[in-house]
Amino acid sequence: MQTLLLNADAVDENARMDRVIDAVRGAFAAYERGDAIMPAKSYIDLPEYDGDFRSMPAYLDVREADTAEETADGGGWDAAGIKWVNAHPDNPADHDLPTVMGTMIYSDPETAFPLAILDGTTLTMKRTGAAAAVATDHLAVPDATSLGIVGAGVQSYTQLEAIAEVRDIEEVVVSDLDAERVAAFVDAFEDRFDVRGGSVSEAGHCDVLSTVTPVEDPIVGPDDVGDHTHVNAMGADAAGKHELDDYLLTEATIVIDDREQCTHSGEINVPYAAGVLTDDDIYGELGEIVVGRRAGRAGAGGVPDANADDGVRGVTVFDSTGLAIQDVAAARVVYAQADDNDNGYPFDLLGLDG
Repeated sequence: MQTLLLNADAVDENARMDRVIDAVRGAFAAYERGDAIMPAKSYIDLPEYDGDFRSMPAYLDVREADTAEETADGGGWDAAGIKWVNAHPDNPADHDLPTVMGTMIYSDPETAFPLAILDGTTLTMKRTGAAAAVATDHLAVPDATSLGIVGAGVQSYTQLEAIAEVRDIEEVVVSDLDAERVAAFVDAFEDRFDVRGGSVSEAGHCDVLSTVTPVEDPIVGPDDVGDHTHVNAMGADAAGKHELDDYLLTEATIVIDDREQCTHSGEINVPYAAGVLTDDDIYGELGEIVVGRRAGRAGAGGVPDANADDGVRGVTVFDSTGLAIQDVAAARVVYAQADDNDNGYPFDLLGLDG
């Protein structure tokens, strides 16, 4: 047996977004049903290098009812793996290296054989977009056709790629202080969408808004969104980061990916620590909506219009911190696709063929 090495290009090529979204949806369901094991993210602080390492392991067992995939045995699927990721802010200037680099080890749960070693950075972008798509599918108005994006960095591309899989997006407004990044984004998508640069408010008045910035001072206020805008707050991944104004959050229906992570390092971490938001202000976790234990928006995500009173209304916010179960789910898709198409670089990592 050989281990498949998949670099960034191979991950990008084999991460079919429709399948990644389905797998991530299944991961949320497994987590909610108690069919996943996800230890807390662990940190190794390296103050002498102004950086840190983080390890994110997970195992998940997805039931047949929670996936659209047709598996060989007719049942669901399980998967296991760990992502090893860093944050070294001095890297670009001092070493000509990225600030964040990730490596994913994807293993066979039955034997523990390392099936693949993947670029975790590209994988993270794909699964983050997929998580926003799952939330959008359950929380955005069903006839959403416009998407706003605040922040035109690399994550903005997979936000559009993924959300367009679950809604018929026609108009896209992207807002960023860097005009060159806005121009590059428009150039990448102008043949598929009516896409233009605009203000934060113009982006926020779209049916769906994704915020993908690292700011600590909120840049989206309550007047910057529409009456029914669904917001994917994707930028906050550390204590102190905060993209959305507190009043916007207190008036919105807040859905989170994981309570511990979100209250510590998600979009709600700052107002939660200050007591502006409490547990009572959190509607629920996305997994609860995916499996039907809480209602999503009426007419979307399995909530029929006839049950409109059971669905959420107005502005909704999905606070996404990124979970290890999402990485494992996405890695499974990439590995299966690459294995089927003879992509990547197989090698005898354990020396079993000699």
